[in-house]
Amino acid sequence: MGILDGKKGLIYGVRNERSLCWGCAQSLAREGAQLALTFLGEREEKDVRKMAPTLPGGENTLIQGCDLTDEAQVAALHETLTREFGKLDFVIHGAAFANKSDLDGRFLDTSRDGFLKALEISAYTLTAAAKAAEPLMTGGGSIMTLTYLGAERVIPNYNVMGVAKAALEASVRYLASDLGPQGIRVNAISAGPTMTLSARGISGFSGMYNDVRERAPLRRNTDIGDVGDTSAFLASDWSRGITGEVIYVDNGLHILG
Repeated sequence: MGILDGKKGLIYGVRNERSLCWGCAQSLAREGAQLALTFLGEREEKDVRKMAPTLPGGENTLIQGCDLTDEAQVAALHETLTREFGKLDFVIHGAAFANKSDLDGRFLDTSRDGFLKALEISAYTLTAAAKAAEPLMTGGGSIMTLTYLGAERVIPNYNVMGVAKAALEASVRYLASDLGPQGIRVNAISAGPTMTLSARGISGFSGMYNDVRERAPLRRNTDIGDVGDTSAFLASDWSRGITGEVIYVDNGLHILG
């Protein structure tokens, strides 16, 4: 018996075996949830279709392409979910993007196009995902997104993504207020630096990653399983009294001066 037996959920953002959303998928499936996974392009589709069968109950995983910035694709996905699942109990939003050129140098030099793209993909898509899921969450449920300490503090080479994550965290609070009457909880998981594909593209990340292991109170780095188990808790009825929060899964790093 798992804490998510009988629950059905959707995950946006599984890219490969190192992604935080894959850690979530593993933990959620282990606890008995039936999952729907999305992908963006052919490369992601190949990886997702290869990985999904390795999950507990993976043969029942629904896989469909969806770009959260495309309203037609979002609508098509939820038509499939309505037909195949009939309901949603949780959603995990792992969409994020910024042009690499806007992560180097000064935030002051962020391009207008780059700023708008980062805010749309990394922040607004949570609202789009929540709006689409609401009609299927008739019994309440849990919506989660992934954030980072760069939303609150200046992190070298994080720049516009930090601003986008700040907007994302504010969105969590407003969505929690809007959806609370329907019994839908909305929270963010703020993971410590983790060796994901996107994180490794940030200049100086390896040094930051090693520094965390030496400085964080628990003297260890965050791994995708840490994030996954937290998502399982937030998807379960055990977290029924928690909404509008940022849950830090960073081995205590955020408490340090």
